[in-house]
Amino acid sequence: MSKNAKIAAGGVAVGLILLIWLPWWAALLIVLGVPTAAYLMLDPSQRRRLRRVTRKELGR
Repeated sequence: MSKNAKIAAGGVAVGLILLIWLPWWAALLIVLGVPTAAYLMLDPSQRRRLRRVTRKELGR
């Protein structure tokens, strides 16, 4: 199992646990808010680099 697959599986597991313990809207807020906050904390140069790498992987 690749590193990214392990991270994705962990994210799904955390999301399911949050749905059980919290109301659906709170779990959704956490699941969407954490990656958004992490992206916004990056420097502008790091954001450009992340977008460039993502586009390369998509084959653009």
